[in-house]
Amino acid sequence: MFYTNARIFGSDFKFHNGSFEVTADGKFGIVLGEVPEYAIDLEGATVIPGLIEVHSHGNSGYDFSDGDYEGLKKMAQFFLSCGVTSFAPASMTLPYEVLEKAFATGKRLAEEKPVGCSRIRGIQMEGPYFSYKKRGAQNADYLKEPDFEGFRKLYEDCGGLVKIVDIAPELPGSVEFVKQASKLCTVSVAHTDSDYEHARDAFSAGATHLTHLFNAMPGINHRNPGVIPAAVECPSVRAEIICDGLHIHPACIRMAFSMFGGERMIVVSDSGRCAGQSEGYQFDLGGQMAEIRGGVAKLVGTDTIACSATNLWQCLVNCISFGIREEDVIRACTYNPACALGVQAEVGSIATGKQADFIICTPDYAKKRVFLAGKEI
Repeated sequence: MFYTNARIFGSDFKFHNGSFEVTADGKFGIVLGEVPEYAIDLEGATVIPGLIEVHSHGNSGYDFSDGDYEGLKKMAQFFLSCGVTSFAPASMTLPYEVLEKAFATGKRLAEEKPVGCSRIRGIQMEGPYFSYKKRGAQNADYLKEPDFEGFRKLYEDCGGLVKIVDIAPELPGSVEFVKQASKLCTVSVAHTDSDYEHARDAFSAGATHLTHLFNAMPGINHRNPGVIPAAVECPSVRAEIICDGLHIHPACIRMAFSMFGGERMIVVSDSGRCAGQSEGYQFDLGGQMAEIRGGVAKLVGTDTIACSATNLWQCLVNCISFGIREEDVIRACTYNPACALGVQAEVGSIATGKQADFIICTPDYAKKRVFLAGKEI
């Protein structure tokens, strides 16, 4: 199948007017080259890679940590409808046996690849190695100090599907954990009250990711800089940012892109099972009750912000409306998250030989058509 007359987001992270091919096996063939006269005319539509979500707990009334395979399939269907063609669901701070069950459902989905579902490309293990002070909506009952042997068993049992593991670097044994875990997957700093020195040590040991920038970490202080400046100074570190417009003010989102640059930012939704639900919806979040209040999830009876109620496509639209450069936003929703999961050779950009996951949309991103492995959903 050939498509022409399109505004294509190329693998050089720039837009080009041109054509592209989708081969019979669902991969990109010719990109920005000559195509036959019978190619489908897209009439100037914008074409971007399928979005990649690396931090979402759930949607549609389901949560990854439930360990419910049918629920995970429903989540994957919702993701695909939102233009998310690849995802890595995030777990919560829970007992190992609960995580083991959830990770097993992820492994099954990765192996079975059911029709109509976004492809699971990994898992983000968010917890339990977190600071009590910065636990946020994570359940304090299940917090643990870094435990590499426990982590390695979970990792091996799910066939290495854990692609990101989170840790607070001020905890005892964190540096040694980072050194060992970073040989297996991406290590991220998260839910931390760390000072600059502990954070710098974690990044020097091999941590290359920062989970939901600004949330559940100290702010920047000119005498006690903390985690964020330590991450900015380490060029290998990418930073996630939640762009629902409620977790973080648009001015701080603009500042984040200025500090890290478009090549180091990853847009995430951090959505929970409340995504797609109405105001007032109450739900379980890692053993605690939460509810949608004012468009965002909060723990019941508190003002503690938990997960979001949005999706990655809406975060993309939000980001552009906040004044972030369009090319930087698209990269932060596609190629950069692919790199965090280590799957950039397979997906994340429109390039010859990669899986043909792409979105055809209007220039204002108001309407879209989603394609998975070359087939429209």
